[in-house]
Amino acid sequence: MSPINTHDKASDIERAISDFAREPNGGLIATASSSGNARRELIVSLAARYKLPAVYFNRDQVSSGGLISYGSDYTDLYRRAASYVDRILKGEKPAEMPVQAPNKYELVINLKTAKALGLAIPPSVLARADEVIE
Repeated sequence: MSPINTHDKASDIERAISDFAREPNGGLIATASSSGNARRELIVSLAARYKLPAVYFNRDQVSSGGLISYGSDYTDLYRRAASYVDRILKGEKPAEMPVQAPNKYELVINLKTAKALGLAIPPSVLARADEVIE
């Protein structure tokens, strides 16, 4: 099955998600992109309508009703970016500063959504979650 192009019309996205939902043991992985973020409410609502388990890159989607997110801790990224701004303002050359990858990730689970989908989240997964929305 092909990926959803989030630049498509809402009807095209709905058609693609309904196709995913017809597959046995289907699911959806919403990856990080600016266009996917712009369509996040649509994607979360369609995943719920079609009872399709979905994993997102950002906790915002889980707060809006998505099932699970696993991604970078944005608060940590912003904090680290601020330290780079400070270093640049103090005279360091950006070209000489190392590129940093995220080093803190967070797992967020929405139990209300899991229940609506008829899914039981194992206790071992819940224990590892940074946040559980009930």
